[in-house]
Amino acid sequence: MDARLQRRVQRYGWDKAAPCYEQSWEAHLEPAHDALLELADLRPGDRVLDVACGTGLVTRRAAALVAPDGQVVGTDISEQMIAAARRADTRTDGTVRFARMDAEALEFADGSFEAALCALGLMYVVDPGKAVGELHRLLRAGGRAAAAVWGQRSQCGWAEIFPIVDARVQSDVCPMFFHLGTGQSLHHAFAAAGFGDIVTRRLQTRLQYANGDEACEAVFAGGPVGLAYSRFSDTMKVEAHKEYLASLKPYRQGEGYSVPGEFVIVAGKK
Repeated sequence: MDARLQRRVQRYGWDKAAPCYEQSWEAHLEPAHDALLELADLRPGDRVLDVACGTGLVTRRAAALVAPDGQVVGTDISEQMIAAARRADTRTDGTVRFARMDAEALEFADGSFEAALCALGLMYVVDPGKAVGELHRLLRAGGRAAAAVWGQRSQCGWAEIFPIVDARVQSDVCPMFFHLGTGQSLHHAFAAAGFGDIVTRRLQTRLQYANGDEACEAVFAGGPVGLAYSRFSDTMKVEAHKEYLASLKPYRQGEGYSVPGEFVIVAGKK
């Protein structure tokens, strides 16, 4: 896939997903965010970079950890995600700011930060190795980086969303979505970028949905296929929802669903 096209798909796809992203995913991603921040070992006074920050879920938590003298900068390729993040952050002391940037070309000087974070964003980057290299470049000596990705496909019960959408409208979501969560791929990316003292944590989780409508909204409207889904006709939406819920049948619990998932979190030091 053409790199520029993939970046456009990510930018405008997440623009579409921004309005319902936080309500759809905040609770589900919390275990990964907890582990990410624990491994990042943020300290008061740290200057922190949060790449692919989305609506700022991790950014805001990081700001609380580095207060009162620290600072956090959140970046994302989506203008609407950045706008949502700015609306959600009510601080007036200048400790948090947001900017639209590409994770592969971050506009900061070398060694600008004590810590760098990327929560569930590297799967969408054209060249994840280059993005991890940017995290390394921007850290001061002794700085810490931590990244979380979704785990291997077989451990993510919601994975059928991709072929279901692609059968109707080509989504152009990164075809290697699950690659970084398979085996030691993310660990190797950190090592290749120059990180040492690398730690890897694999975390099993469950995505809890009260009903089928909630399950469908999260993955279709609030997730990575948002751009393709916006092109669905009403009939296509009904058919795709039905097919997706059929794929979740093994995880049905009464009216709701308990869908398995897996996160991989890797941290390293410069």
